[in-house]
Amino acid sequence: MNINKRFITQCSLALTAGILIIGLLSAAGPSPVNNKPVQFDKIMGADISFLPSLEDAGRKFYDNGVEKDAFRLLKDHGFNYVRLRIFNNPRADSGYSKKGYCDLQNTLAMAKRIKAAGMGFLLDFHYSDTWADPGKQFKPAAWKKSNFQQLQDSIRAFTKTVVAALKKQGTPPDMVQVGNEINHGMLWPDGRNKNMDTLSAFIKAGIAGVKDADKIPRIMLHIACGGQNAESRVFIDGVLKRGVKFDIIGESYYPEWHGTPDSLRNNLTDLTNRYKQDVIVVEYSQKKQDVNDIAFSLPGNKLKGTFIWEPLSWGETIVDKAGKSNDYLNTYSDLSKKYNIAQ
Repeated sequence: MNINKRFITQCSLALTAGILIIGLLSAAGPSPVNNKPVQFDKIMGADISFLPSLEDAGRKFYDNGVEKDAFRLLKDHGFNYVRLRIFNNPRADSGYSKKGYCDLQNTLAMAKRIKAAGMGFLLDFHYSDTWADPGKQFKPAAWKKSNFQQLQDSIRAFTKTVVAALKKQGTPPDMVQVGNEINHGMLWPDGRNKNMDTLSAFIKAGIAGVKDADKIPRIMLHIACGGQNAESRVFIDGVLKRGVKFDIIGESYYPEWHGTPDSLRNNLTDLTNRYKQDVIVVEYSQKKQDVNDIAFSLPGNKLKGTFIWEPLSWGETIVDKAGKSNDYLNTYSDLSKKYNIAQ
């Protein structure tokens, strides 16, 4: 997502990161709950990566006047999946958070809460120290001087390290996004979409890193082309032509950039018919009823689902500024019943 518009290493580095992770895992404590993959025929998910910062600021959440943990609040209203973003080094000078939000340590802690709630877990790699989206895909500071091979090695090593740490803790992701909104590429300038051979090599390196650590998670490629069928097809055909193997097409849908609900429906219907991969609306906020009605009525016996982006704090939130539930939250209860969303 283009956060600026909406609100505002090499191998040696990988080895160092691996050493640090040993300490993180020790601090993380024993493995929680169970680490079996979560499988749902239909997904109603939410990206709540802001939650640790909200809670650190004292934010609480209420469901009809009753205080609830955020995970309980979501699950009680039909949500069965959580998406988390992760940055390479958010504490870097130009990074996302000097406090380290959305780093590995925070991701480990949040993953425990996801699994304890019995929810599915989608992990979203940004491959940057800060926001990655169609308008920017900055290399991590530690990788800036890396050549083509070194970038591939670093992508693979970092991905493997993160997924291995989550698996060792007993909280492996059920799905993994290799890049965030990458229709314009990743790790610019090398991996811009005009350099499709390079971009595909970077995606393959990320997928290999996941599989090095855990063969089970399904792989998603995420593009921001919700109502843009031609652009979606150019990207998907380009990576498939170059031998990229993945399981899920993830689309962002924000009406101001991606068109009308009819455009979304036409695009997703075509993608579902044209490709063997499943299709998920992995980011949206507005037009909740329309987006979910479209996603859960796609043709074929394929995985269907949506992930609302940061519904606790951004856009059309499901709680007000005081953390109290609103009618948008009740919409999800109705959708859950309408589409028989399993918990």
